[in-house]
Amino acid sequence: MKFHVLLVAFWCLAVARPGFALAAGEGDASGEPAQILQAAESDFPAREMDLPQDWSAGGNESEAPGKDETQPVMASEPVSSEDSDQTPDLDPRAYHDLVREDDADFNDAEDFTNGELAMIKVADPIEPFNRAMFWVNDKLYFYLFKPIARSYRVVPEPARQSVSNFFSNLGTPVRFINSVLQLKFQDAGTELGRLVVNSTVGIGGLFDPAEKWFDLERKQEDFGQTLGHYGVGSGFYIVWPILGPSNARDTVGMAADFFMDPLLYFKMKPLERGGLRGLDKTTDLSLDKDSYEGLKRQSLDPYLDMRNFYHQFREGRIEQ
Repeated sequence: MKFHVLLVAFWCLAVARPGFALAAGEGDASGEPAQILQAAESDFPAREMDLPQDWSAGGNESEAPGKDETQPVMASEPVSSEDSDQTPDLDPRAYHDLVREDDADFNDAEDFTNGELAMIKVADPIEPFNRAMFWVNDKLYFYLFKPIARSYRVVPEPARQSVSNFFSNLGTPVRFINSVLQLKFQDAGTELGRLVVNSTVGIGGLFDPAEKWFDLERKQEDFGQTLGHYGVGSGFYIVWPILGPSNARDTVGMAADFFMDPLLYFKMKPLERGGLRGLDKTTDLSLDKDSYEGLKRQSLDPYLDMRNFYHQFREGRIEQ
C-alpha cells in the first residue's frame, strides 16, 4: 500500500514539474520555456506593465491582489511613483531638439490664446516728457474740463446730442476726403449722402435722420488713418498738452485735418473758432459716461494703460 502511494506521488510530481519549470523560468534540455519568457520580457518590459520585480521573476501570480490570472495586465496602467521619479539622463542638445520638434507640431490655429497674451510694444523714447504731460492733462481733466462738463449736463441730453450732431455734420469734409484718399468710395458716398440728408431734413445737422431712417452710419476717417492705410508706421508715442495722446503719424494727420476743417474758412476770429471747438469737446465730454475715470480706477499705471489703449484703438481703426 505504501509503495503504491509513493508511486502515485512520484508520478504527480513528474507530470506537474513542467508547469512549475515554466513559471519559475527553468527550461528543459532544449531551453524553450526560458526563451519564451525572455522574449515576453523583451516585448513587455516590467516597467511598462507596472509589475513588481518579484512577479516578473517568477512569483506566484495567484498572490497578486485584485488581479485575475485569466486577464492580461495592460501596459497603459499608471507608472508607479518610484518609477516616475527615475528620469533618464538626456543630452541637453537632444532635449532642446526634442522641445523644438514638439513646438513645431503646434500652429497658430492651435494657439487658444489667439495672441491675446502678446505684449504690446509702443515706441516711447520721450517717456519722461509724456508722463509729465499726462500728469498735466490729468489735473486739467479733473479740476477744469470735467467740472465744466458736469455743469453743462444741466442742459437736457437731447439738446446736447443735437449740438454734437451739428459739429459731426460740420466735420463731414474731413471724413469724405480721407475716404476718397483711401479709395473707399462707398464710404465716401455714405458721407456725402449723410451730409445732404442731415443738412436738409436734419435741420442743419441738428438731427441724424440719415442713420435713423436710411441706415447711413457715420464713418470714422482722418488723415492719420489714411497714412496708416498706406503703410506709414505709427512712429513714437507722444502726449500733447490739452490735446492728449497721439503719435508721430497722427500728429501729422491732425495738422492735415486742420486744413480740411470748414471752420477755418469762415470769417471769424481765432478766439471765436477756438470757442466753437471748445464747445464741441465739452459737449462730447458731457455725453461721455466717465470712461476715463473707470480706466484709472482699474489701473495700476494709468499712463501705460492709456498708451496701450490708444495704440490698439488707432490700429483697429486703420484695419477697418
